[in-house]
Order: sequence, then C-alpha cells, then structure tokens
Amino acid sequence: MMSEKARQMEESWEKDKRWDGINRPYKASDVIRLRGSLEVEYTIARRGAEKLWKLLHTEDFVPALGALTGNQAMQQVKAGLKAIYLSGWQVAADANLSGSMYPDQSLYPANSVPDVVKRINRALQRADQIHYMEGKEDIDWYAPIVADAEAGFGGQLNVFELMKSMIEAGAAGVHFEDQLSSEKKCGHLGGKVLLPTQTAVRNLIAARFAADVMGVPTILIARTDANAADLITSDIDPYDAPFLTGERTSEGFYKTKSGLDQAIARGLAYAPYADLIWCETSEPNIEEARRFRQAIHEKFPGKLLAYNCSPSFNWKAKLDDASILNFQKELGEMGYKFQFVTLAGFHALNHGMFELARQYKNRGMAAYSELQQAEFASEKYGYTATRHQREVGTSYFDEVAQVVSGGTSSTTALKGSTEAEQFQP
Repeated sequence: MMSEKARQMEESWEKDKRWDGINRPYKASDVIRLRGSLEVEYTIARRGAEKLWKLLHTEDFVPALGALTGNQAMQQVKAGLKAIYLSGWQVAADANLSGSMYPDQSLYPANSVPDVVKRINRALQRADQIHYMEGKEDIDWYAPIVADAEAGFGGQLNVFELMKSMIEAGAAGVHFEDQLSSEKKCGHLGGKVLLPTQTAVRNLIAARFAADVMGVPTILIARTDANAADLITSDIDPYDAPFLTGERTSEGFYKTKSGLDQAIARGLAYAPYADLIWCETSEPNIEEARRFRQAIHEKFPGKLLAYNCSPSFNWKAKLDDASILNFQKELGEMGYKFQFVTLAGFHALNHGMFELARQYKNRGMAAYSELQQAEFASEKYGYTATRHQREVGTSYFDEVAQVVSGGTSSTTALKGSTEAEQFQP
C-alpha cells in the first residue's frame, strides 16, 4: 500500500506540469513514510494553492494588499482583489499572540502568523456564509492567502513545522527569506545577516517537504535579502566565496559585497526549489527588476517572480505619476506575477483613524457623519459594512435561531434594531 502511494506520487512529480522545474532531493517514499497512516485533507489550503497557481498563469499579474485583520481581508475581496497578502511586519506590529507591539525582527511567537491566517480564513468563511444565505453567489470569498514565514524562526526543523502550521491554518502560499533568524530584520532596515546559500536552500527543501507531507501543493516563494545584506554567518559554502570581503565583525560574522549580483546568485540557487523568486529591493527600480529577471530567466526561462511594492519606498520622490501608474503593468510583462503592498493594512488603519480622530477632535459628530456618508456613497461599488450588524453575521445567527426553534424564536436580533429601521439597503 505504501509503495503504491509512493509510486503514484513519484509519477505525479514527473508528469504533472505543476512540478515542472521543481527539484526534490528526497523520495516520495520518504513523504509517505513520515505522513502517518491517516491522510488529513486541508481543503482551504489546497483550494487556495490551486487557485493561486491558476491566477499566476492566467492573469497579467496578481496584485495583493497586506491585510491585518479578517475584516480588512473581507473588504479587499469585496472590492475585487483576488489574493490576500499577510505580512509578518504587520503581525509583529499589531496582531501577534504575545499582545505586544514589535518591530519586524522575529520577536513575536512563531505561531502568530498561522493564527492570523486562520482568523482571516474564518472571517472570509463567515462572509461567504452570510452571502450564500442571502442567495448571492457572485463573490468567491475564499481568496488565497500568501503568508510571511520570515526566516523560519530557527533551522530546518523549525521551517518544517512552521510550514505545516501555515497549511493547517489555510495558507495558499508561504515565503521564506535567507536571513539568519536570530538577527532577522525588515528588508528595509540595516544589520541583515545572510545564511550560507546551502543553508537557505535546505530551508526551502524543508518547506517543500512539509507541504508534500501535508499533501498540499502550497506555493513556495523564496525571498533573498542579498541585494542589501552585507553580512553572512559563515564562509563554509564555496558558492558564497565570490562575495566575501575577508573581513569579520565583532560578532564573528563575515562581511560580503551586497548588491544585485549577490542577489542574482541567490535567486539562481533557489530557483530549482521554489515556485517564485523574490528579490527584496530598496527602491522601485524598473531597470533593476529587469536585470534580475533577465539573469533568472536566462537559466530558468519563465520562472515566476514576485515583487514587493513596498510602503518603505517614497514613491513620489522616486517616480513621476505616469511611471507609478504603469509600474506594476511593466513588472507584470517582465514575469513578476505576484505583486503586493506589504503594509497596506497598517497604513490604511493608522492614517484612516488618525484623520477621523483629528477631524472628530475639532468638529465632533460632523466628522463622524462625513465618514458615514462616505460609506453610503461606496455602497454603489459593493461596500456593505455601513450595516455593521449584518456585516458581522447577526442575520446569519438569527437564521440559526429560527431553524433551531422551528421558526418560533422571539429573540432574534436584527428585527427591531436601529440598523433595520435606519439603514435599509
């Protein structure tokens, strides 16, 4: 039985176009042997991965915004976005399981991002239940989530377990970066320390192996920070030798020649093991992106690429209006098929609340009324959160109460509410 399952898996790896160009230095029998006797189905993760893979091959590019909460993700889907990005930076700042605010340095509990993936998927599930109950099927609420696994929070076994947790939570795609986890920094901060290339590759293998054990074709994204990072833990890997300067730091790290050449070398090393390659950059630079793409595609034609359209860039200071407008289109034409704004949720939440608070301080309820009127005006585009009771499922649980009581419940919530009286759609 085990050998037959392994044979079928090996055949799938060999013949299914989904796995073209993917190198697995382990056997299908290893996957089956370590999976256990009961094969659990992870429906949301599998459906999301399959959907995202199709989008990456049928859309000009897949745009996404970083969501911080389930409700932010709901609004993104409602507005027409087809994928959701979940940033570790945002989880560190305001959504981690320690309940503390942190910078992007892997200081929060390692299961925090999977927990937010789960919360987002549960919010989308509730939105789908409400929508379907109302007889509507025009929105596919289960948008695939691409989640940030940072540097894996440790070594290869930590990567293996974190990837499994992401899949259990329903992530469609996961990215890992090539920094030393204990010194991890946001890609736009200084002090980044690279892992040896062979160690980073081993982490990617551990992530793929975890997905295979779980039986889900998770989209694996390899990120390199080598464009800016000028430190590395060790000189053990000959592949890294061309970039070593010979200098050491007080912590024992080795200095490297940061830059695009180092990033390209990393991208080429990761390409056989990942579905997409992401080179973290310090500015929105089309020519830099083109050079990276040309180097990757010269050896790996058609390899999918990802690009962080980062809020850490001062867009107007770097590009004119026309260039900003066409930036993602140009990237898409080059093969950057997943493009995302990592911290969109953080900035939307903070600026939106700051502006409301500033106006409310000076003008009281006139300021809040203007927000409410703006919500009403957005209803013609599909916005529904003006009716906040309905938005979070009050009508859904009224229906549950009616079914359980045989239609005789006298304690349903929406009937007789101010929302039913004053906020008719």
